[in-house]
Amino acid sequence: VQLQASGGGLVQAGGSLRLSCAASGRTFSSYAMGWFRQAPGKEREFVAAISWSGDSTYYADSVKGRFTISRDNAKNTVYLQMNSLQPEDTAVYYCAAVAYGNIRSKVDYWGLGTLVTVSS
Repeated sequence: VQLQASGGGLVQAGGSLRLSCAASGRTFSSYAMGWFRQAPGKEREFVAAISWSGDSTYYADSVKGRFTISRDNAKNTVYLQMNSLQPEDTAVYYCAAVAYGNIRSKVDYWGLGTLVTVSS
């Protein structure tokens, strides 16, 4: 599986962005998908995850209520809708895929990141 994230950019605090992650391969719907981020000088951290069916979603406490993860298996794409963005959300965002297990502890595939910058 190859993953390509897009949709990053510069936004003012309080604004919104939607990230997309397009996946290659015919088995996309069998993978749980997730988003991680890495801010300058910090370790990469979990942001959100979604089950293969889309029925279950999980969020880091820091983004709960502001970010929404979704997927369209017909388009082999996972999304991250980010609302009420704050400067502390500034980071490179990565999408990830896992076939089995908890994506917070095991990732099978990483995509290239997309930079999100939130100005105050």
